Amino acid sequence: MGFQAACCFVLLLCTGGSLSKPTLRKERVVHPDPPLSDQLHEDNQSFQYDHEAFLGKEEAKTFDQLTPEESKEKLGKIVDRIDNNKDGYVTTEELKNWIKRVQKRYIYENVAKVWRDYDVNKDNKISWEEYKQATYGYYLENPEEFQDVTDQHSFKKMLPRDERRFKTADLDGDSTATREEFTAFLHPEEFEHMKDIVVLETLEDIDKNEDGFVDQDEYIADMFSHEEGGPEPDWVITEREQFSDFRDINKDGKLDKEEIRHWILPQDYDHAQAEARHLVYESDVDKDQKLTKEEILENWNMFVGSQATNYGEDLTKNHDEL
Repeated sequence: MGFQAACCFVLLLCTGGSLSKPTLRKERVVHPDPPLSDQLHEDNQSFQYDHEAFLGKEEAKTFDQLTPEESKEKLGKIVDRIDNNKDGYVTTEELKNWIKRVQKRYIYENVAKVWRDYDVNKDNKISWEEYKQATYGYYLENPEEFQDVTDQHSFKKMLPRDERRFKTADLDGDSTATREEFTAFLHPEEFEHMKDIVVLETLEDIDKNEDGFVDQDEYIADMFSHEEGGPEPDWVITEREQFSDFRDINKDGKLDKEEIRHWILPQDYDHAQAEARHLVYESDVDKDQKLTKEEILENWNMFVGSQATNYGEDLTKNHDEL
C-alpha cells in the first residue's frame, strides 16, 4: 500500500472495511496538481483553459452568474491578493504561485475537513500522540479483536511507517504538526522535502523479496493480479516493455530508488509557469514583463471571462492555507 492509499487504509480500518489485491491496473505515477481543462489552449478562440488555471475548475464553471461589472470588481480583489509584496505589480512568479495555490486548494480543503478530528486538545496543532490515538488507538487497546493476520500485519506495518512520515513532515522536530506540516504528512507528494518518503514507501510496497530493488515481476504484480494459467492483457505486455525500455534506465533488470523516483515523480512540463507567462505576455501592454491591475482589468475576459463565479463567495472566506 503506497502513500496514496494510506488515508484510505485508515478509513477502511476505522469503518471495518477490508483491503483486497487489485485485479485491474494500479496507477503509481504521481500527478500533484489536478489537471486543467482538456480544451486545447487556443489563444484566440477560447479562454476556458486560462479561466480554469486562474480560478480553479469548479470556480470557473460558476463565473457565468456575475455581470461583467461584478466580474471585474471581484477580479480586482483577486489581483490585490496575488500581488504579494504590494508593489502594485503582478509578476510572472507571483502569478505562477497563485495558479499553483489555486490548483492545490483541494488539498488544503481536505486537511481542513479532518483537522478537528485529530486536533483533540484544540491547540491548533496535531501531536503524534493525538494522531496515533485517533488512528490506531482502538487497535492498540483491543488487539484481540483483530484476529485476521492480514489486518494485524497492516497495523504493525503502518504504525511505524506513519510515525516515520510524521517525523519527516515535522520540520521543527517538536513532535507536533502545524497545519502546513500536517498537510505534508497527508499529501507528501506535494512537498519537495517529502519526496524521499514517497519513493521509499513505494519501494517498500512493491519490493516483495525485500532486496531493495523492484524487478519486472514485482513491478507488474503491483499493477495486475495474474490468474493462474490466464493470458496477460495487452496493457501488461506493454508495461513490461515500458519497464525494460524506459523505467530500467541502467538496464540491470531492476529499479533502484532513483529509477523509481523518475517513474513515479516525473519532472514534467511546468503548466503553472507556462500559463503565467502566457497571461503576462497577452496582457502586458507596455511590455515591462509585469502587469499592473489596470492591464489585468483591461484584459479581464482572459482571466475570468465574460461570465463569472462563486469565487465571490471564496473571497469572503479565510484562506490562510492558500
